[in-house]
Amino acid sequence: MKKLLNKNLVLDYKSNSQKIRVMSEVWAEENIFCPNCGNEISNFENNKPVGDFYCKKCLEEFELKSKKGKIGKKIPAGAYSKMIERLSSAEKPNFFFMGYIAGDYFVNDFFVVPKYFFVSSIIEKRKALSKNAKRAGWIGSNILFSKIPNSGKIYYIENGKEFSKTDVLEKWNKTIFLKEIKKDNLKGWILDIMNCIESLNKKDFSLSEIYVFEKNLSILHPENKNIKAKIRQQLQFLRDKGYIEFLEKGKYRLS
Repeated sequence: MKKLLNKNLVLDYKSNSQKIRVMSEVWAEENIFCPNCGNEISNFENNKPVGDFYCKKCLEEFELKSKKGKIGKKIPAGAYSKMIERLSSAEKPNFFFMGYIAGDYFVNDFFVVPKYFFVSSIIEKRKALSKNAKRAGWIGSNILFSKIPNSGKIYYIENGKEFSKTDVLEKWNKTIFLKEIKKDNLKGWILDIMNCIESLNKKDFSLSEIYVFEKNLSILHPENKNIKAKIRQQLQFLRDKGYIEFLEKGKYRLS
């Protein structure tokens, strides 16, 4: 996989944002495969409003966002109202994210977040632009990566290291069960428990260790008055889907 963007494509462009858009889209079409089926991806023609790429085989759609430097805890997205509206849309795309190094335009990071990881809680509402701004009153949004489980960030390239096609496809398939959950609040609960498990930073864990997050979960879900029962319910769901293994009473292992 080539890791340098082609600067020769944009010799006649003046806008940096246009340069990056053109270089990153051409690079992705030439180097990236569909994480769902492994087929090549194609660029949408005629600037489709939702999505930059699609897979001709499985018809998954993808939108690409690029950022200079490392992709941190958040990245700017579009208008807040539109982002929230898209979460419930049947046309919601998966998202590709590229982090590139300025100067030589080296692709240092590239990953995909499946669309079923996008719930309202990971979209941050930004302050409205001031009355003196060109788009006065406009309210933007940020995508909060800190709220997306690591299993929802599937890397093709991380810190310059390339991952195999098999690795990408396996990681995509591991969480595809989330696709069947349609309600935002139910999916939010599962993603929160997945984040709790990952924060322990170990493969084997206990129910009591997850109970430690009871207070934090009660803040995130104030409508629920029986947090421990909900934790057990989500662990059982993740076990049934093969995301975790049940070892013995109160003991689990990440698959």
